[in-house]
Amino acid sequence: MGEVSTRQRIRCRQWVGSLLVVATLLALAQGVTGAQDTRGPLQLLQDAFVNVAQSVKPAVVNIATTQRARPSEQGRAPQVPPSFRGPFRDFFGEDFFERFFGSEPPRDRQSLGSGVIVDKRGFILTNNHVIEQADQIEVHLSDKRKFSATVIGRDPKTDLAVIKIDAPGDLPVATLGDSSKIRIGEWAIAIGSPFGLDQTVTVGVISAVGRADMGITTYEDFIQTDASINPGNSGGPLVNLNGEVVGINTAIVASGRGIGFAIPINMAREVSQRLIAQGKVVRGWLGIGIQELTEELAGQFGVTPQDGVLVGNVMRGSPAERGGLKTGDILQEFNGVRISGVHQLQREVAQTPVGAQVQLKVLRERKPLVLSIVLGEQPEDLAAAGQPASPAETAERFGFAVQELTPELREQLRLGRAEGLVVTSVEEDGPAARADIRSGDLIAEVNREPVRTLADFTRIVGQMRAGTNLLLLVRREGTSRFVVVTPRP
Repeated sequence: MGEVSTRQRIRCRQWVGSLLVVATLLALAQGVTGAQDTRGPLQLLQDAFVNVAQSVKPAVVNIATTQRARPSEQGRAPQVPPSFRGPFRDFFGEDFFERFFGSEPPRDRQSLGSGVIVDKRGFILTNNHVIEQADQIEVHLSDKRKFSATVIGRDPKTDLAVIKIDAPGDLPVATLGDSSKIRIGEWAIAIGSPFGLDQTVTVGVISAVGRADMGITTYEDFIQTDASINPGNSGGPLVNLNGEVVGINTAIVASGRGIGFAIPINMAREVSQRLIAQGKVVRGWLGIGIQELTEELAGQFGVTPQDGVLVGNVMRGSPAERGGLKTGDILQEFNGVRISGVHQLQREVAQTPVGAQVQLKVLRERKPLVLSIVLGEQPEDLAAAGQPASPAETAERFGFAVQELTPELREQLRLGRAEGLVVTSVEEDGPAARADIRSGDLIAEVNREPVRTLADFTRIVGQMRAGTNLLLLVRREGTSRFVVVTPRP
């Protein structure tokens, strides 16, 4: 009891200390602005949260989806009554039961997510992963009404989608803010339906902006927040204290607490507008493979790592080839925008209309050069076009993700001098899981080529034709074996 009491006292002191800090800051702010409101600063803060929740919640919806069981998922028909199956399995075990009596009949799959109404006509913005495999979508409004929804358009590369319901009258619409103006440390409010609990509000701060290389989507520019985001929050809004939506909640870090990610609303707004107008997102395309300038590469080219991105490949017949771009060029500016990283250039190109003429400033053999290129339309299958596969595309096609070995991982997994890439996550029931790939496995070869870096991996996978199998040499617990992973159709 003494230990528990001590912990409670420590927590209490921490909370009181935090509240005093907030109260002091608000009091100072009130004094600086000359506000005459006689309410206490904590009451003012509370009122702000309440007002935001009340103004935004009517535009937040719960999305319930159903994926019907496919004929291919059916096993042998059960030979015993359902009431007998449970106790029998519990006593003898699953393998024994399946061997003698057949598998369970296929079942429909239900899942939950969130969304936000962005147009009074019933257009709802949500995550692609919330609705991509759904055969039936039902939207629950804040006033308890329920409507069937249709998919207007999906964009897997940003994990965004727009659905629509037909409801009588105008629907409440959320106010969209400007995510380019958010600052680290600002209050952030997440609203959604975690675990199916409608209209849940959680509060935190903006922890970081511009997060990329997360392996979640192709185009990443995430807002990081410690406002609680849980399963079911996906697709719901991240809101500021003005009641403006600044992000669409998308993902969490399963291994950590207080780390959630939201798609900036500026990106989400643009994508949703294209989906509503065209049903899909058409992106500009240069047709090059690019890579970051490491310290070593930058030294070889006489620049610094912040001086642009390195062109590693120019595709045949691409806009880049027709415009004179060459392998080894360092791309420093795109239409007047200074380029400092791969993801930045990808976003700039993708957001530029097809057919637009753009000016590229490049460094070729340490000499500046300006090229004029007309952008083409990005192919739907970049792998078939020869584009190196991104981590997100690999995860989508084969259902697993990898990362380079670090000294800590090498020691933790007892790999000694073994070389390769470590499997960091495997999608449940995905292609890699069905091939018995597990987290912690070491991938030594891909398609009979040794891999040491992510660049090796993405290059090899990017050269594969769509629909072809992936051949891996996998090391686990001191043994090696070849594994074939069949991509999603």
